Amino acid sequence: MKSDLADKKPKHFKRTIIRLIRYMNKRLVPIIIVWILAVTAVIVQVQIPKILGGATTEIYKGVTEGAVQMQQGKSITSLPIDFNKIRTIILIVLVMYFTSALFNFLQQFIMTRVSQHTVAEMRQELKCKMDRLPISYYDNHSNGDLMSRAINDMDNIAGMFQQNLTQLITNTVTFIGILFMMLTISWQLTLIALATIPMSLIIIMIIVPRSQKNFTGQQKTLGLLNNQVEENYGAHLIVKSFNHERANLEAFNVENEKLYQFGWKAQFVSAIIMPLMNFTKNLGYVFVAVFGGIKVASGDLSLGNVQAFLQYTNQFSQPLTQIASLISMVQSTIASAERIFEIFDEEEMEDKPSGLLGVENGSYKVQFSHVAFGYTPSELLMKDFSLDVTQGEMIAIVGPTGAGKTTLINLLERFYDISGGSIKYEGVDIRDFDRDELRSKFSMVLQETWLFTGTIYDNIKYGNNQASEEEIFQAAKAAYVDEFVHMLPEGYQTILNEEASNISQGQRQLITIARAFLANPEVLILDEATSSVDTRTEILIQQAMKKLLKNRTSFVVAHRLSTIRDADNIVVMNQGALVETGTHQVLMNRNGFYAELYNSQFLDSAI
Repeated sequence: MKSDLADKKPKHFKRTIIRLIRYMNKRLVPIIIVWILAVTAVIVQVQIPKILGGATTEIYKGVTEGAVQMQQGKSITSLPIDFNKIRTIILIVLVMYFTSALFNFLQQFIMTRVSQHTVAEMRQELKCKMDRLPISYYDNHSNGDLMSRAINDMDNIAGMFQQNLTQLITNTVTFIGILFMMLTISWQLTLIALATIPMSLIIIMIIVPRSQKNFTGQQKTLGLLNNQVEENYGAHLIVKSFNHERANLEAFNVENEKLYQFGWKAQFVSAIIMPLMNFTKNLGYVFVAVFGGIKVASGDLSLGNVQAFLQYTNQFSQPLTQIASLISMVQSTIASAERIFEIFDEEEMEDKPSGLLGVENGSYKVQFSHVAFGYTPSELLMKDFSLDVTQGEMIAIVGPTGAGKTTLINLLERFYDISGGSIKYEGVDIRDFDRDELRSKFSMVLQETWLFTGTIYDNIKYGNNQASEEEIFQAAKAAYVDEFVHMLPEGYQTILNEEASNISQGQRQLITIARAFLANPEVLILDEATSSVDTRTEILIQQAMKKLLKNRTSFVVAHRLSTIRDADNIVVMNQGALVETGTHQVLMNRNGFYAELYNSQFLDSAI
């Protein structure tokens, strides 16, 4: 991924916002309730300063009347203040504060549930979408970037739905409510207060676009950094064995510096909104105080109303300031949402029927007919590959690195679709099968072992969740897992760590083979299945395979040709083409490409 991509603004800002809003449409009723609660809470809250201003006016009137009486020479024991009226005002204000707080709590409670349900739905959709993406998508995107999108970007969206959206609603309604209350006191003072809005808008228009590109870069760089960390710690033993700590640290520092640059610029640019907004607010406050004082002196306004208006002036800028701050957070959310929607908009695996008629009771279990395929349309790896496989045959696929051995397996399981020709399973083109149905007929043991954190028992059971305990133990014995498991303190309940590094590589390979045996597939695929085990374990696997592969079609991909001498048919590939086929003895007698590969391995061993 190129770094200059991070400098771009969102491609579809408005469209992204609309798509986010659509996810809330299913919960319109609670959202309407939130709106009603927000409006009610604001209506109650914005009246408080004016009501409190009445108390100030009462005190001011009492003090003024007392001063007049004293000037007239009258003796007074206390100021003529109506404390009962003030007491009533304070009680009303307390009730209003409590009512406003209760409504705010209820709207936050409802909005939290709505937002969490909405984000849970988005997460579910993302998971389902990723299951439908073709393997080529994962080949072209790093694990760290995908994890960053699924976790960090989704958390950003959750934060906006839960907090920012509620605050945006509240602040918008508060702004309108305060503006109305200010107009009820003095339209002249309201115009003075409004005069600062254009300056605030200019500040927002200048700063927000600058912060957006940095928030976008921050999220993308975070994905790249996550990928680098995941790779380094996932292969920390390799890193240490080749003394690459310093080189990896330097590469990490480069990405970390990019993240730092994007991060501090994004946060700094968004953070200066608040001081600038406060500056414009204080300007308005000063002008309102001066002109308000003049109006009190001239008798056009009461002191309580001016005090209330000053409170409104202070509160009037707060919604604007918070909305401006929320906008910068929304910028980060939009950047995250676009990254999520990029996945949603990716092309999914297509199930296009082949249009070929099936052959009932065909003589071949699997049949490759003039298959053409390339990972890119412009470069075909296979151009005219044909192979017939009968029921129960063990097919060994050999060839140098890059010959197309693993590609053949990928095509068989429909991880990729062919560009031309046909692959048939029991006479039916595999494109006419549902992918899940097709893959249920296969079981694969990959060269790279994959075990999840959990017990050895559960890892074997992964091959068939419906299997009984006895069937699991039989599969373990068949793959010679039972031998080493009994030597572990916890036996089958031994917990494997994240990388299963608490058992050996050979033992991990045996567990994956036991998992494949438990699945009891019609076709077994072993992709370099014995390349990571020791000689003794390899012999044990070969003995088990003779028993377990009986009457079962199998494909075995192997570099060590000594492991496939008993294969029914050996397919020799080179540069995506089928070079020759036959049994081990037939191919050796031919003294062709296979014989050359076989002899070179034994010559290397002898040397």
